Amino acid sequence: MTEPLLHVTDLNAVPATRPTYVAVGVFDGVHRGHQALLSRLAEQARADGARSAVLTFFPHPVTVIRGIVGRLYLCTLEERIRLLGALGVDLIITEPFDEQLRLTPAADFVDRLRARLDMRQIWGGSFSLGYNREGTADFLREQGAVKGFAVQEVADLLLYDDRRISSSRTRRSLAAGDVMDAAACLGRPYRVAGAVVAGDGRGRQIGFPTANLAVWEEQVLPARGVYATYAWVAGQRYPAATNVGVRPTVNGTDLTVEAHILDFAGDLYGQEVALDFVHHIRDERRFPSLEALVTQIGLDVATTRQLLLATPT
Repeated sequence: MTEPLLHVTDLNAVPATRPTYVAVGVFDGVHRGHQALLSRLAEQARADGARSAVLTFFPHPVTVIRGIVGRLYLCTLEERIRLLGALGVDLIITEPFDEQLRLTPAADFVDRLRARLDMRQIWGGSFSLGYNREGTADFLREQGAVKGFAVQEVADLLLYDDRRISSSRTRRSLAAGDVMDAAACLGRPYRVAGAVVAGDGRGRQIGFPTANLAVWEEQVLPARGVYATYAWVAGQRYPAATNVGVRPTVNGTDLTVEAHILDFAGDLYGQEVALDFVHHIRDERRFPSLEALVTQIGLDVATTRQLLLATPT
C-alpha cells in the first residue's frame, strides 16, 4: 500500500530512518526528464520494499555559487513540491542551499544521506554533488562500494525534436517566446500564477478589461508579447489573451502580466489566477495610436479563440 506523501524542509527533519532510494537535484520545473526519472525511482523502490525520496534544493544553488539573481525559476517551490508529489514518491526534502552546504565535501554529504535516510540507492540524470562538484558518478560509486549503496545514473532520459529536454532548454524557449517547445519539455503548458492586483484601469477604459497578475518576481516569464492562454479562476478554466510586457503604446515602464479573460464577468481583485501559456500570437510593439492598439487587441482576442479551439485539451 502506498504511504502518504511526507514533506520536510530539512534533511535533519526526516522523522524516521529506513531503507531509502533517493534522487538528489534541483528539479526546477519538474520537466518530462525529471518525471521519467522519478517515476522509475518510485516504481523500483515500491518493488523492492524501500522508501522513495527526492531531495531538492532551495534556493537554487546557482544563486549561492554564482550570485545569479532575477527571474530564474520555472515554478514556485510550492508548485515544485506539488508536481514532485504527483509522481508517487514517498518523501520530499527541500534542503536549504546556503554557503555551509556549498562548502560541504561530497563524501560528507553522502554520510548525511546514509545517516538520516539509510540510503541504499542514489538516483540521478547526472551527478555533481558537494564542494567543487566533486561528487561525480564515479566518485559516488567508489563511495557506495565502501558505504553500502548503489548508484543509478540515468543519463539523457528524454529527447524532444532531437534535443535533450532540460530546465535550461525550457528557460531558453521561454526567453524566445516559444511556449510550445517549453510545453513539450514540461509535458504541460508553462504556468504562472499570482494574485490579481489593481492596474491603471486602461484596459477597462478601452473595452478590454484585464487581470493584472502579481507573479513571483523570481519566476521566468515568457518573452514580451501576446499569448493565447488559459486562465484558471476558482477551479474554472477560461480562454484568455495575455500580454507580457511594458505596454509601450501607453508609455508603460513596468513589466506586467495582464490577461483579458474571455467569457468572464466578475471582480477578480485579490483572487489567485493561474495562466497556462499555449500559443505565442505576436511580439510586443508600439502602435501609432490608441485606436490602432484597440483594433489589434480585437484581432488578438479573435486569434486566441481560434487557436485555443484548435488545440486539443
